[in-house]
Amino acid sequence: MTIPDATPSGPLKGLRVLDLTRVLAGPTCTQMLGDLGAEIIKIERPETGDDTRGFAPPFVPNTKESAYFVGVNRNKKSLTLDIAKPEAQALVLRLLESCDMLVENFKVGALAKYGLGYAQLAAKFPRLIYCSITGFGQTGPYAPRPGYDALIQAMGGVMSLTGEPNGAPQKVGIPVADLFAGLYGCIGILAALRHRDATGPKGGGGQQIDIGMLDTHVAWLANQGMNYLATGENPPRLGNQHPNISPYQEYPTQDGYLILAVGNDPTFAKFCNAFGLAHLLADERFATNPARVANRDLVTATLTPVMKTKTTTDWVNALEALGVGCGPINTLEEVFADPHVIAREMVVEMAHASGETVRVIANPVRLSATPADYRSAPPTLGEHSDHVLRDLLGLDDAAIAGLRARGVT
Repeated sequence: MTIPDATPSGPLKGLRVLDLTRVLAGPTCTQMLGDLGAEIIKIERPETGDDTRGFAPPFVPNTKESAYFVGVNRNKKSLTLDIAKPEAQALVLRLLESCDMLVENFKVGALAKYGLGYAQLAAKFPRLIYCSITGFGQTGPYAPRPGYDALIQAMGGVMSLTGEPNGAPQKVGIPVADLFAGLYGCIGILAALRHRDATGPKGGGGQQIDIGMLDTHVAWLANQGMNYLATGENPPRLGNQHPNISPYQEYPTQDGYLILAVGNDPTFAKFCNAFGLAHLLADERFATNPARVANRDLVTATLTPVMKTKTTTDWVNALEALGVGCGPINTLEEVFADPHVIAREMVVEMAHASGETVRVIANPVRLSATPADYRSAPPTLGEHSDHVLRDLLGLDDAAIAGLRARGVT
């Protein structure tokens, strides 16, 4: 799907966000807002920009842009400003006069040095929604610490749950701590917008949203976190097995591997009856899910030779016909070639300032009346500086040239 540059059409059309984020958690949040129609003005350091511009290789083909940066910065306007300079701080304050939201992921207290902390801005802009995304939140003994995805995965417990039973703890293969923090930040912003709307235009209604990556990581421990709270026992690493359901794991097939996900007892009975395993249903060790969980090693040993009798494709076809959960373990090449992924248009092509077309991963939120839109490709560094300074702040060419000469922009 190729999308031309266009005006916003999403549900957040008409809202403006000042984006003081970098790397991944914050940009994930602001890209979601941009996809939903908000105007995003991304402030970047002159000359270097967002750190992720240097997270390469790989680069997007035929451009100087890192794939990492391009992945979370579409629908944004890049304005270079050195906010350590008073002139830049003054420009930010002027921009905030027309902004609904500010999103930042500086260390706790860092923006206050520039007069841009929440307490400093709340009195001037009582309707401003100010979202702060940090490693450990604005309070607590760890608040001053920097937050990194692998560090949060380790401290938040998910690494203790990931990996083979007798192997070393493993982090998840994508930066889930960053991504979840960004998405929780977006949820908080949308809730704050609803509150602000309810207060009316003269009611103030702004607030700060405090997102700590460790908090969000603990929150999505989900069933495993509840398993601990219910028992007081640390859940063991189970590899690809499920802590509460069996069989629910990978199995070797004749030519590869398959995920088998048997979610309940009727489905297990259906599986057994279809593939010559009906005798297992009379065995108390297999009769119920709690029994299978208690005897998971036996379940695995019993089913493994059975699963090796067919190819992955044959198993998928047979199991899908029965309504038994299953699926291949795809490489990314296979993911993006999957007919369902293609049908759902999960890759979007966008015209980039370089003259090239860049491919990005689509927004998965499907709104029937106000869908996400893809207006502009991730910007080159400072691509929109003149536009923002001239059209939004009313500066003329001489003033802009002076700012540039003084290293402000």
